Amino acid sequence: MKLQRTGHRYRDVETGKTIDVWFPRNAASCRRSCLAEKVGLISGDVVEVMIDSLSAPPISTEDAYLRLHLLSERMVKPNEVNLDGVFGLLLNVAWTSAGPVLPGKVDELRSLVAVEYHHLSVPSVDKFPRMSDYVVPSGVRIADADRVRLGAHLAPGTTVMHEGFVNFNAGTLGESMVEGRITPGVTVGKNSDVGAGASIMGTLSGGGKAKNSIGERSLLGANAGIGISLGDECIVEAGLYVTAGTKVKLPDGQVVSAKTLSGRSGLLFRRNSQTGAVEVLLTNAERWGGLNTSLHVND
Repeated sequence: MKLQRTGHRYRDVETGKTIDVWFPRNAASCRRSCLAEKVGLISGDVVEVMIDSLSAPPISTEDAYLRLHLLSERMVKPNEVNLDGVFGLLLNVAWTSAGPVLPGKVDELRSLVAVEYHHLSVPSVDKFPRMSDYVVPSGVRIADADRVRLGAHLAPGTTVMHEGFVNFNAGTLGESMVEGRITPGVTVGKNSDVGAGASIMGTLSGGGKAKNSIGERSLLGANAGIGISLGDECIVEAGLYVTAGTKVKLPDGQVVSAKTLSGRSGLLFRRNSQTGAVEVLLTNAERWGGLNTSLHVND
């Protein structure tokens, strides 16, 4: 599938390197301005970007930014677009209140914008900008926009609380509560809850390739974590981290590695407070009551 979009590109004036590209849904409004451009450190232009195949790796910074936009616009879901090599295509950028510049230009920018009575702030130095500066998807709440990267996929009805974090090529597929960390390659199904401080191993964790996910109506408890997938109506108790190699005791007394249960539905993972053994019981989402639906009407 070929894809073409019109974007507004910022480049470093000295080196000509592409810093970022913004792809508005309405190409007619494809123009930005910022103080970094006004004082001559970066230049902006309109660019046409063509992608011949989303299954092939990105070939340029412009190509990479378009793919990240498609994810955040919900045009594609996580893991449906090839992002191999994306880190090498994105520059490390100082995302400042006066516009994006190369990190080595921050002190010069600070001096140049002083005459504009602008007090420069630098909220981030990173390869990925925050999503909300480029795409604001409908029907979501994000308490701290710095914690959601461009390339995150947030379904309508998603609430990302202050400590929630959603990386690129990851996110939610339906109404969800995100109070923990959703790492690259990970998806969370409808009516599921990633508890405060919880984490899910992604495709960048130790260079792993496994694509872990959480199904529908499941709960990953506060400060818990998983290195396996959860199916529908699963629960991991607060504070319990279940890796692929974790030994778990089944209801029949058999002990297996947790990876053999990856993706199965209707399971409760808990640690026996007397023996310390990790146990698995059969359960369903009614045991935790499900999401508070009133929290996920985000119109």
